[in-house]
Amino acid sequence: KTSFREAPLTATLLAALTPGDLPIEVSICDASVSPVPLDRSFDLVAISIITGTATRGYRLADHFRSQGAKVVIGGVHATLLPDEAAAHADTVMTGFAETTWPEMCRDFCAGTLKPRYDGGSPDLAGIPRPRRDLQKRFGYMMPQTVFATRGCRNTCDFCAVTAAKFGWHTRPVAEVAAEVAALPGLRFAFNDVSLCEDRAYALDLCAALKPLKKKWGGLMTLKAADDEEMLDALAEAGCCYMLLGFESASRTSLAGIRKGFNTPEDYQRIVSNMHARGMMIQGCFIFGLDNDQPSVFDETAKMVDELEIDIPRYALYTPFPNTTCYRRLSEEGRLLPKVNWSWYDTQHVVIQPKNMSPEELDAGFRRAWAHPYSLKSIFRRLSPKRNQFVVALAGNLAYRLY
Repeated sequence: KTSFREAPLTATLLAALTPGDLPIEVSICDASVSPVPLDRSFDLVAISIITGTATRGYRLADHFRSQGAKVVIGGVHATLLPDEAAAHADTVMTGFAETTWPEMCRDFCAGTLKPRYDGGSPDLAGIPRPRRDLQKRFGYMMPQTVFATRGCRNTCDFCAVTAAKFGWHTRPVAEVAAEVAALPGLRFAFNDVSLCEDRAYALDLCAALKPLKKKWGGLMTLKAADDEEMLDALAEAGCCYMLLGFESASRTSLAGIRKGFNTPEDYQRIVSNMHARGMMIQGCFIFGLDNDQPSVFDETAKMVDELEIDIPRYALYTPFPNTTCYRRLSEEGRLLPKVNWSWYDTQHVVIQPKNMSPEELDAGFRRAWAHPYSLKSIFRRLSPKRNQFVVALAGNLAYRLY
């Protein structure tokens, strides 16, 4: 059940950034697919956390510090709340680590570790290739992952990427293409937040990927998906699936979360255009928005069937720290009390919704999840004639387990 994932890049990239002239032996552990080696001794332990894993990450940090290790904490959550993370670490790293990780490693070996390393705006040219040899073998459905861009230009009110002020950055197209060409096998995935945000860059990237004849997927906005020239370029470059944030069928709700560039009246056309080009769609939808009524769950389930979304995915409106959403709901007194960060994973109710009780939101959310992964809905949405039918069917059966 844990293997239906794409391999993350943080640990393998940090391993590659570790200066080779230092006497450092590196091992990595992705805690979502492997047990954390609590009984091993380490000189230095680096833990990357998102908000939903912060509570567990802090427990691990406290454990390894009690064993005498120095602990470094980084990741999106540490960037959003560095002072909180500092209570559990010897060092906190914020932002991107391309320049600060090598510096931190040298300081550690010299005994001059600083309490804070703040990554600024990195130059993504010349980034080393991740140490994929260190990741768990056969641990992932998609072991080959690559990045071409960092950050996002949009301002969705719930997004931790926007709150962390990561900005927008691109790698040289030639370097991305060379890394992809060197990957074993025919399939890989981009883990970028919004791969096609820069249209000219995305078209250049597609042109460079086209001769490699590999199959791949990633994430993009509906704004980019509503560009038929872009869809043609993606298809010709080997793109066979995309994750899209539909979020809601309500224009009022979309405007409220600063995602007004989504146009519900165009959803069917966009989906049909992507299916016509052989692309599978993982569609994401959010429940608990201020305009949501108790009918939203059944309405969304019906829309997912009608649109024939290949793999639907549902999330709850979650106010990650320092986001516009968090500040607003905090001021309105709508954050549920006695909730720790482990609930902030988009799958637990952490707010008081406007038009229903938290219990109604939870019950509707569970009902919404159950509907598309009934066998009736699966075979209504999926067509054996589509190029990615087998992959989509496997994805649906995996979500049935969830």
